[in-house]
Amino acid sequence: SSTMSFSEAEVQSARGAWEKMYVDAEDNGTTVLVRMFTEHPDTKSYFTHFKGMGSAEEMKQSDQVRGHGKKVFTAINDMVQHLDNSESFLGIVNPLGKKHATQLKIDPKNFRIICDIILQLMEEKFGGDCKASFEKVTNEICAHLNNVYKEAGW
Repeated sequence: SSTMSFSEAEVQSARGAWEKMYVDAEDNGTTVLVRMFTEHPDTKSYFTHFKGMGSAEEMKQSDQVRGHGKKVFTAINDMVQHLDNSESFLGIVNPLGKKHATQLKIDPKNFRIICDIILQLMEEKFGGDCKASFEKVTNEICAHLNNVYKEAGW
């Protein structure tokens, strides 16, 4: 469905949890991507300039990896700012999903992978409560992205 059901309290705690991660957007975004590329090497194939990178260390130093990590975190941050306004939220999610589906042809399962790694990192850094308060956000993001993909004919 296109309406989101976040209570005011859920919105506040999700924002509080995300805030902790977003303070170090570039480093945390990089950690998340490096983990994804290391644990799911097939995901590297979508990024022409990351393909040749073998070691996690090499990836961590890469300006392209760092740049994309920051981009991912910035997009999520925009979504988190609009959890209480589904129209604005979808205004961010829809074009992003469309681009990944039609231009970049990224398998939608990768969104779940990246969200799970973000939750894992949140838990490691800030504990289970932090993770728990953000879980619904990642489910919402993935559900909406999957809808966009269905509409795009995946």
